[in-house]
Amino acid sequence: MQASELEHAAATARSIASSLGLAADEAIVLQDSNKLTLRLLPCDTLARVAPAAQQVAQFEVDLARRLAASGSPVAALDPRVEPRVYERDGFVVTLWTYYEPVSPAEIPPADFAKALRRLHAGMRAVDVPMPHFTERVEQARALLADRARTPALPDADRELLAGTLRDLGRSIAARGGPEQPLHGEPHPGNLLATAEGPLFIDLETCCLGPVEFDLAHAPEAVAGHYPGLGEGLLRDCRSLMLAIITTWRWDRDDQLPDGHRRGREWLAQLRTALAHG
Repeated sequence: MQASELEHAAATARSIASSLGLAADEAIVLQDSNKLTLRLLPCDTLARVAPAAQQVAQFEVDLARRLAASGSPVAALDPRVEPRVYERDGFVVTLWTYYEPVSPAEIPPADFAKALRRLHAGMRAVDVPMPHFTERVEQARALLADRARTPALPDADRELLAGTLRDLGRSIAARGGPEQPLHGEPHPGNLLATAEGPLFIDLETCCLGPVEFDLAHAPEAVAGHYPGLGEGLLRDCRSLMLAIITTWRWDRDDQLPDGHRRGREWLAQLRTALAHG
């Protein structure tokens, strides 16, 4: 967010928390990307803030409530307030439990895989409509096709990404293997090391697809502790995942710090993966 918008968003989150009886004199920015994540003090709650027109907060809240109730390893909403989406001044705000980080912050591959398997089991039991992973592929393809939104992307790289998204998106969907609800982006940044064990956050990316699509976002060593994976399917999902996240980095409105540098690094990784595929 721009500085002025960030200040407004933080003030809105503090105002909502205060109206609910939570002392929110200070807002510490923990992350500023597609959503603003704040730690509100002294009530010590975590607020996620997004422009009202660019959010799927209700979906995330509904899913988090059901998964937490089933014992799945997900971060919980703040139990001191009504678990819902709060909207004010053009922003939507959700309030979550704040978990103090524990050491080591890096979760071992075996524990990562165990948490992901538990999450997948919990998601299979939850009846919440969600998009298919191919919708994310089509969104990335549409972004590549719109040169006004991706003006800095070289033509050769645009062609590589578009071809990878088209071919792998179709081939993975055409395999006809088992599919289920997925986290969508279970990378290490979305798995917290807490005193309660590893907990997943950021459920707004959930989608339907093969479990290999989720494993593609996790560190490679995690796959060795998750039984029943298709090696070829996992390899294709990793390349597809790289193409998707690389495409986002060239969006002119991308909020990720140093996005173009990361995009160039991931393009190099994608070329290597395709050459050895």
